[in-house]
Amino acid sequence: MKTKVQTIISYAKLGPVIPVVTINDASKAVPLAEALVEGGLPVVEITLRTGAAMEAIRQIAKAVPKAVVAAGTVINAEQVMAVVDAGAKMIVTPGTTHRMAEVLAEAAIPVMPGCSTPSEALELAQLGFEALKFFPASVFGGTSWLKAINGPLPHLTFCPTGGIDLNSAPDYLTLPNVPCVGGTWVAPSKMIDAGDFDGIVKLAKDAVAKLRG
Repeated sequence: MKTKVQTIISYAKLGPVIPVVTINDASKAVPLAEALVEGGLPVVEITLRTGAAMEAIRQIAKAVPKAVVAAGTVINAEQVMAVVDAGAKMIVTPGTTHRMAEVLAEAAIPVMPGCSTPSEALELAQLGFEALKFFPASVFGGTSWLKAINGPLPHLTFCPTGGIDLNSAPDYLTLPNVPCVGGTWVAPSKMIDAGDFDGIVKLAKDAVAKLRG
């Protein structure tokens, strides 16, 4: 588990933002991943919210070796096995029940499980998970929650996601327990559907420039 946690943290440090993406057409997956890599954001979370998501993961894993493709919105054991088979390099969950945490602890690839309360974070830490997703961040206290949790649980790191944009991201990234944030603004669904990958390259570069200084 320790090696998996270290791998997650290394992924989190590859860019200040992990784009959280919803893909409706798998043919857009490879050019999207290429655009994000070019823009300096190589980690991309493909949410399992559409029928195209699994094929999108599969195509990125095969065709864009510089991308770190994560499977997001994973909510059951069947999906865990499916995304591993599709070639995902990491798993992200929106929240984590005790049973799901046990399944994730045995996953073949690293996992960033979701939490929104101190009790959930503590339980995940006891199972060996030390790099967590804080979701939905803006609803459950944002930076105030992260500052507070750093006191009793300073060994944990978080990727806050949910309601974060280019203007609010800097406040999160100044915190010692936040190596990156997750956000949809870098690769909006409308731009993906329209094939505006040059625009996505620009959004990614703008995010890196502002958030990395």
